[in-house]
Amino acid sequence: MKAQTFIRWMLVPCLSFPVFADVAVIAHPSNAMSLTADDVQRLFLGKSKSFPGGGEATPVSNKNDAVREQFNQSLLGKNESQIKAYWSQLVFTGKGTPPKELDSDDAVKQFVANNPTAIGYIDAAKVDGSVKVVLNQ
Repeated sequence: MKAQTFIRWMLVPCLSFPVFADVAVIAHPSNAMSLTADDVQRLFLGKSKSFPGGGEATPVSNKNDAVREQFNQSLLGKNESQIKAYWSQLVFTGKGTPPKELDSDDAVKQFVANNPTAIGYIDAAKVDGSVKVVLNQ
C-alpha cells in the first residue's frame, strides 16, 4: 500500500501539464488595421506610442497570469522577470512608463471596447463583438 501511494505521489506532477491560453490582441472595433507581431511588441515595450497608421495607441496589460505569461513569451519574447527588469530600467531613467495593468480579461475587454486608442490582450475564448482582434497568437 505504501508503494502505491508513493508511485501515485511521484506520477501526479509528471501528469500535470501547464495550461496555455490562446491569446488575442484586441483593439477598439473602429480600428481598421491589423498588426504584425513586431507592431505589437513595439507598442507593449514602449518603443512606439502610435499605431502603424499613425493614430495614438494606449496599450493595457492583463494581470491574468496564464494569458500574460503566454503573451510575454510568444509576442514579447521575455518572461515576467525580464519584463519587470526592462520596465524598471526605463522608469528609473525616465524613458518610459509601462502599460496600465487591468485585473482580468473582462476588464481589459471593457477598457478596449470603450477607448478608441486602446490595445490589449485577452484569452481568445473571451473575444466578442465589443472588440476587434488585430492579432491572434
